[in-house]
Amino acid sequence: MARRTKTSLLTLGVILFLLLLDQASKIWVKTSMIEGEMYEITSWWKIYFVENEGMAYGITFGSKLLLTLFRIVAMGLAGFYLAKLVHSTRFSRGFLLTLALVVAGGLGNVIDCLFYGEIFTSSHGAVAQLVPWGQGYGDFLHGKVVDMLYFPLIRTTYPSWVPLYGGEPFVFFSPIFNFADACISVGVALLILCYRHTFSSALEYLFPSKKHAA
Repeated sequence: MARRTKTSLLTLGVILFLLLLDQASKIWVKTSMIEGEMYEITSWWKIYFVENEGMAYGITFGSKLLLTLFRIVAMGLAGFYLAKLVHSTRFSRGFLLTLALVVAGGLGNVIDCLFYGEIFTSSHGAVAQLVPWGQGYGDFLHGKVVDMLYFPLIRTTYPSWVPLYGGEPFVFFSPIFNFADACISVGVALLILCYRHTFSSALEYLFPSKKHAA
């Protein structure tokens, strides 16, 4: 019982801490920069403020409302199942904290979608202001996700022999993302590299097959 309690508190604490870092970085960018503005920290690391209505790294998925509802349902289920796993003694803290990374990242972007449209003015052409509820740039569930991390590690051009893109500029790594996206990516990478079998065991624990249950 004591171990489960400590693991539960640790997992919750990690999620809350990551959410705090994510939201602090986004609020700082929203209230300090105009959309499209960029600060150059090094030649390969820039703070480049953009907003998007899509998923991680700006990937789009249907309408904004459907995407937000999908996020809410997905993170609700993820949080529920993580809580069930935490209360079992079968899974290591490392595995549970890896899942916490993914949940925290998903929740961080959900917060943007839920509330930012209601409490911030537009960042287009002016630095956004924090305003009373309902006086922002959008409606509830229609907030835009704040992205700012940009790492153009390599800038070059495609060789002339490359079909369609020959001679065109090429940037690696070009996506602009946020701390929540990074949490999701690191969590998924760790699951694939370190916890594939544990993840399969967790799925079997959460959704036992009829044959196994019998």
